[in-house]
Amino acid sequence: MPSLNQQFDSHQFANEYQLVNGVLMHSENPENFQIPPDVIKRQVRPGQFVELRIDSPRFSVHADDVATCTCPSCNGQLSKPILRHDHPASLLPLPKQNIPSRGWGEDFWAKVTERSGTFFRAVVDNPLAEARLHGLNQGSEIIFHEHHILAVHDIHRQELVAGMNEEDLKELTLWLAEYHRSQQQ
Repeated sequence: MPSLNQQFDSHQFANEYQLVNGVLMHSENPENFQIPPDVIKRQVRPGQFVELRIDSPRFSVHADDVATCTCPSCNGQLSKPILRHDHPASLLPLPKQNIPSRGWGEDFWAKVTERSGTFFRAVVDNPLAEARLHGLNQGSEIIFHEHHILAVHDIHRQELVAGMNEEDLKELTLWLAEYHRSQQQ
């Protein structure tokens, strides 16, 4: 069976959709778009929920939409809306949503089922409004790289820190100190 890395390299979504690289988004907008530090991402294990984003450059704002909108994750300006799910559906059942498919990006939660180095396999844990366009549905398996992780669900905080060794804890402490300094400026 091909490795997760090989499976990731060979997978493509319809309509030029792709998973968004959170590391790149953070480097382009560090004040407004926060992602977990590497030390947290290294702790992610099967059974934990991570947030990902799927988007396509093929679609843009529709004529009846505003020219720009605010990103729900970073409050930065976007050229089109990003739909967002606050929690995995298996943790907090959601009412049936009737959102028209518009070609927007979408943040969603996935439950990790396998990890191999920096690559993961997970199951999508939200109904996605744009499924018709990209083919990713609740219950679909998805393979991604740790650079795609936008967040780790809050319910895993204690578990993540408890799994850290002394070096990881030092790294987390340094990251937190730097983060707090940057927030005070």
